[in-house]
Amino acid sequence: MTAETSETSDTSETTPHTFQVDLRGLVDLLSHHLYSSPKVYLRELLQNAVDAITARRSLQPDAPALVRLYAEGGALRVEDSGIGLTEADVHSLLATIGRSSKRDGGLESARAEFLGQFGIGLLACFVVAAEIRVVSRSARTPDALPVEWAARDDGSYTVRTLPDGARTEPGTTVHLTARPGSGDWLTEDRVRALARDFGSLLPYDVRVGDEPVTDLPAPWDRRYPSPAARRVALARHCHDLFGFTPLDSIDLDLPLAGVRGVAYVLPSAVSPAQRAGHRVHLKGMLLTDRADELLPDWAFFVRCVLDTDSLRPTASRESLYADETLAAVRDALGARMREWLTGLAAGDPERLAQFLSVHHLGVKSLARHDDDMLRTMLPWLPFETTDGRLSLEEFAQRHPVVHFTRTVEEYRQVAPIASAQGIGVVNGGYTYDSELVERLPSVRPGTAVTELDADTVTAHLDAVDPAGELALAGFLSVARATLDPLGCDVSLRSFHPLTVPALHLDDRAARHEQARAEAEEQADDLWAGILGSLRGSAPRARLVLNHLNPLIRRISALDDPELAGTAVESLYGQALLMAQRPLRPADSALLNRAFIGLLEWATHHEADPEEESR
Repeated sequence: MTAETSETSDTSETTPHTFQVDLRGLVDLLSHHLYSSPKVYLRELLQNAVDAITARRSLQPDAPALVRLYAEGGALRVEDSGIGLTEADVHSLLATIGRSSKRDGGLESARAEFLGQFGIGLLACFVVAAEIRVVSRSARTPDALPVEWAARDDGSYTVRTLPDGARTEPGTTVHLTARPGSGDWLTEDRVRALARDFGSLLPYDVRVGDEPVTDLPAPWDRRYPSPAARRVALARHCHDLFGFTPLDSIDLDLPLAGVRGVAYVLPSAVSPAQRAGHRVHLKGMLLTDRADELLPDWAFFVRCVLDTDSLRPTASRESLYADETLAAVRDALGARMREWLTGLAAGDPERLAQFLSVHHLGVKSLARHDDDMLRTMLPWLPFETTDGRLSLEEFAQRHPVVHFTRTVEEYRQVAPIASAQGIGVVNGGYTYDSELVERLPSVRPGTAVTELDADTVTAHLDAVDPAGELALAGFLSVARATLDPLGCDVSLRSFHPLTVPALHLDDRAARHEQARAEAEEQADDLWAGILGSLRGSAPRARLVLNHLNPLIRRISALDDPELAGTAVESLYGQALLMAQRPLRPADSALLNRAFIGLLEWATHHEADPEEESR
């Protein structure tokens, strides 16, 4: 590029252009992407009417506050006694996409009082309407004549001034004519149902025909003859709204957070991963019935319905805007849930026990990170232990050392033996349980907590006298040689109950080493070398034979080493099955081999007398 060309380029003037909007494309965008359902059209109509009344009352506090909806013959008429519009307002607001009266002029200071703020609400009506006609008269300019704005879904509109008698009082009337195929959305029954769903808590007199839509005060704000009557009424409200009768209700009166409402406690357990559907009203208008970020994740045991004036909606007005305010409200609601649980623990233990029998998982989830909640719930939260189903507080009072396992399988291995030996063990294999047991010393100083391992269990079993073990040295040698390829040692002890012939013990370290060894055997030379370098010194699994068991005594007296080896394989497999451990392919092959071997020995043994008689 030459210097002359560059200079010419720098000094050239550009002509500004105005964006053009394809209204058909915009309607398609609204109906298929921004809004989840055509039903939002009625919410936007109610919203505009309520905002118009709010604006008028800011100028005339005694102005009427009426919204009337009339549906008939595939058409809908919505009348309000709001602030109204002049012809200039119509050109500026209704014909300019994105322009909202709530952001204009003197209304900016009162913006928090309004429901709509995005300037696209009326366009939502094109989702169901082919034509929108608005007739309005301004309360700000009483001398201005009524004005009519008529628009079609092809993007065209007309504006004309009407005679003075066309509308005598300030306010606005919106007429909708249904699009082909959308007539059902403008029937009286559908309009009534949508109006009640969206507008039951609106602060003004809203009616469909002659039937009231609003139902104030809200159920949680009404006065009742007694607390019992209030509980019954709220339970009925919950059933009508969510379809279940709650275990309890929790008031959500949080003035500093701008929230009032109620949380209903579910009567049955739900998965913590299930996203809750909470109903949120914004200044009385239903915003969404699927607010899943309103409460902390651990509070999955409630469904909420509330009204707020502090939270922000997204542009679609069907969800909450994720900002610092929502985070603060979430924390405040979580604190309210904790207060409710603490109150139950202090004053209503029967109701708390009923609640925990269903929702202990949610409380445990909270107690993991909240020392105060763990301390409060310690006498109530149930855990599976070798002493039965107890709270950690009661279990710790019985046992100076609280042993726990991290998996259900480990617990099942040792529970019968540990109980007989007086070892207290908590099953930490269920969700959150091991974390809570490990945090026990932080809220109960002086409590000793340790993970149970094979060495601890073995140490509590009685040793066999040296003479007795020496007499069985040959059998033990056969047993160890039989199980050594499986990575399992063999030891001899005396323990109760007598009915248990053998006990299989391992821990996480032993299982990890076992898995590493198996992977090393199946890997190529490169990976085998890498896995070999990771070989650890962890103790191996062990099969503990019970010297007090009569079967063990008989097997140890066998003269046939091959039969003794088969019997040991059978004991090993039976111990694995009793512990409900998952079987490896090698374990399954061993069980099959031992079973066939014992059958062959039994049938051969019975055939011998006949052969000898011949």
